[in-house]
Amino acid sequence: QVQLVESGGGLVQTGGSLRLSCAVSARSFWNNAMGWFRQAPGKDHEFVAAISARGTRTAYEDSVRGRFTISRDNAKNMVYLQMDNLKPEDTAVYYCTARTSPLVARNRDEFASWGQGTQVTVSS
Repeated sequence: QVQLVESGGGLVQTGGSLRLSCAVSARSFWNNAMGWFRQAPGKDHEFVAAISARGTRTAYEDSVRGRFTISRDNAKNMVYLQMDNLKPEDTAVYYCTARTSPLVARNRDEFASWGQGTQVTVSS
């Protein structure tokens, strides 16, 4: 059983930064690819970023590439999402997710475990 707890959300102005953290409780965290998804009001879950189990490969949604950075610390069982140059359209609940595979993926159905989410609000 994988448990995920997000933190670091909040209210920020356009152009500001936030760093989301995800504490992972898993027996084999070193073998789990991780991801971040988000859901804006009235919309479906959207892929944001993913990182392979060893941290050697990453993937980003086009609208966040160059502004967001996903990283992980396998010694601490932590995953991070550094979000810079935030825009109002980034406003959403952000979810930390885990795969049972070590490989990067983008499809939400490929992520078996989800956290409760953390709210990010970007004001214009």
